[in-house]
Amino acid sequence: MAIDREMPLKEQMKFDMRAEEVDIMEGDPQLDADGGATINFGPEVQMSEGHTENLADFLSDGDLDVISRDLVEAYEGDKDSREEWSSTYAEGLDLLGMKYEERSNPFPGASGVSHPLLAESVTQFQAQSYKELFPAGGPVKTQVMGMTNPQVEAQSGRVKEFMNYQLTHVMEEYEPELDQMLFHLPLSGSAFRKIYFDNTLGRPVSKFVSSEDLVVPYEATDLMTCARITHVVKMMSNELRKFQVSGFYRDIDLEDPKDDDPSKVKEKIDEIDGKKKAYTKDNVHTLLEMHVDLDLPGYEDANEAGEETGISLPYIVTIEDNSGEILSIRRNWNEQDPLKIKKQYFVHYKFLPGLGFYGFGLIHMLGGLTKTATSILRQLIDAGTLVNLPAGFKARGLRIRDDDQPLVPGEFRDVDAPAGDIRNSLVPLPYKEPSGTLFNLLGFVIESGKSFAAVADMKLGEGNEVNPVGTTMALLERGMKVMSAIHKRMHMAQGKEFKLLAQLFAETLPNVYPYQVVGGNQAVKAQDFDERIDVIPVSDPNIFSVTQRVTLAQQQLQLAQAAPEMHSLPEAYRRMYEAMGVQNIEALMPPPPQPQPKDPATENSDLLAGMPAQAFQGQNHDAHIASHFSLMTSTVVKSNPMAMANIQAHVMQHISLKAQEEIQAEVQQQMMQMPPEQQQMMQQQMMMEMQNRVAEREAALIDNFVTELEDALKDSTQDPLVELKKEELELREQDMERKAQEAQLKLELEERKADDRKETDEDRIDQQKDALAIRSAIAAEKLEKDSKNKMMDKAEKITANLEKTAANILNPNGRQQ
Repeated sequence: MAIDREMPLKEQMKFDMRAEEVDIMEGDPQLDADGGATINFGPEVQMSEGHTENLADFLSDGDLDVISRDLVEAYEGDKDSREEWSSTYAEGLDLLGMKYEERSNPFPGASGVSHPLLAESVTQFQAQSYKELFPAGGPVKTQVMGMTNPQVEAQSGRVKEFMNYQLTHVMEEYEPELDQMLFHLPLSGSAFRKIYFDNTLGRPVSKFVSSEDLVVPYEATDLMTCARITHVVKMMSNELRKFQVSGFYRDIDLEDPKDDDPSKVKEKIDEIDGKKKAYTKDNVHTLLEMHVDLDLPGYEDANEAGEETGISLPYIVTIEDNSGEILSIRRNWNEQDPLKIKKQYFVHYKFLPGLGFYGFGLIHMLGGLTKTATSILRQLIDAGTLVNLPAGFKARGLRIRDDDQPLVPGEFRDVDAPAGDIRNSLVPLPYKEPSGTLFNLLGFVIESGKSFAAVADMKLGEGNEVNPVGTTMALLERGMKVMSAIHKRMHMAQGKEFKLLAQLFAETLPNVYPYQVVGGNQAVKAQDFDERIDVIPVSDPNIFSVTQRVTLAQQQLQLAQAAPEMHSLPEAYRRMYEAMGVQNIEALMPPPPQPQPKDPATENSDLLAGMPAQAFQGQNHDAHIASHFSLMTSTVVKSNPMAMANIQAHVMQHISLKAQEEIQAEVQQQMMQMPPEQQQMMQQQMMMEMQNRVAEREAALIDNFVTELEDALKDSTQDPLVELKKEELELREQDMERKAQEAQLKLELEERKADDRKETDEDRIDQQKDALAIRSAIAAEKLEKDSKNKMMDKAEKITANLEKTAANILNPNGRQQ
């Protein structure tokens, strides 16, 4: 994809050669004092060399040998500087317990089991991270940098859909490579991704590079400032030959590679996998791809005056390790970059920051605890074995038939006991049961390791107990602090990886690239990958588990339901479904209907009714503006300030779109007249210029519209404000007359009500007087009757008393005493 350009050779080139070899060169050589010679080729000598050409084809064999020798020596030194790191990593792989150990110490058949603390932690991390970093819908999302508009939003959607389509369908190696990387990362603490354009596949790729295959100097702190990065690549002879024939590597004869000694890490991995190399004719070459700064002879950096600066420039040098032959040397900076800044191909994923360049993994952090747990577990099992199968001493004269065979349950075997008592002839060793203290210590060690690795079970509720959402969030955050920090580091690294991929797409895609998706044919533009759109991972650096995501979405939904007037309930439900991983949410929650373009008459009707109107691209903006202009000069709208404001706001939409379409057509016409290579260079500048020109065009159109509207309103026979005031006064006068009539009617009604009340009161008084006279007569009659009754009762009582007295005077015989 680079642009070839003619680069003239220096007018004078110096070669270190013997004097007798000078005569084979053309020109007039001049011998130097140091035994060298200067040959003048003349200004007419040129060679065709593009920016991406293999410079090894233009350097002498002597220069290539010096460069190869220096770089290989530096690589060996870099590899030796991390020897202790490799040994620690290799020894730590044994702690995975993938292979059962046959032990004969302290006794044959001793337990060789390993505690799965490290293996469980690695598996849990890999499973959780894999789901977060590569969801089913794709791992990429986009955000707009700066101001947004419908065009930028559409561009952002195209970039997001295209990159997710590439990562999930086209780049078939991405997902399995990510899966493998997430298993290596917690073990070694560091893993790398290499992003580059593969000429064989014709597309960008992202490969996993293990930490043992990427070597950096002792002084390195990060990839950006690293002076030398060596990627150790294994390549089959046939594959290497394809690169040579295609011209990517120098077409030179290479010897069959020798069987090199694998590294300690490679040996341990092969041992765990249970494999070993048996076929030796695969001819696998080891290539050292070195990203390094060099001051190449004949390609020295020079300032504007043409003077050499002595600054080393970034190159990619590929060396065949067995022969030391340089296969390629290529520039490692963008051709248009005047600063010649090194291009980045690698992204460093770290599990824990560590103390140097390489990160720390679970081998470094949990290795001691895993060894301790394994040791305690073996002691407990061995103690149980010794108790269940005890050993001891037997008297020399004791004879047991078939004593070399163990007893089986229910078996009785013949014994010849000279002393007569078998117990006196057998003395078992005093083995103890497995220690309870040792068992408790094992539980403490396991719990400590799980707590650090964040793989302990989180009991958020016992039985029917349900914790509040806030309590659940607090428990999740407290239990996953370590995982949260690791997830943020991976999120940042994946963001760098996506940016490198986006840069490759911007450099390698054609102007329009069609691709097939479920919804139909889509297309993405190379200019979509500009600085306005930022490509970021879809994972949230603050959310590291499905449980936390669902809990957070549930809390958002509860808040939205509590105050629906302040929230968007459909959006809250959509986020809840997304957190739960529900597919095809649109089928459950169809989106609201989108506004469609309307004709000017329909828009005028909506505006008069107080409904909003929307302008769209591609409409006849002049016709719409003219129709709305006529409506604004009508008597109905002139007397309605609210309708006037709505129509003017809608006209401004048409003016904005008209200015954008006119300027965009002019810019595209200018771009089409430029050569393709200049279009990419001028793209950003033309975008800025287009925005300025659109603003100027909008200002001119708005000024013309306002002037015409004011003139039209002045030409009217009557000022709309005067008509409005007159109608207002008439309405007030009518209102006052209506109120006076209502007051008069109310007064007459009150008078009639007062007369009616007076007559009613007089009738009620007469009725009360008659009722009082009747009650008085009845009371007098009742009083007289009661008095008579009382007198009669009193007379009767006196008579009765007299009779009783007379009876008492008489005796029982009737005689007087």
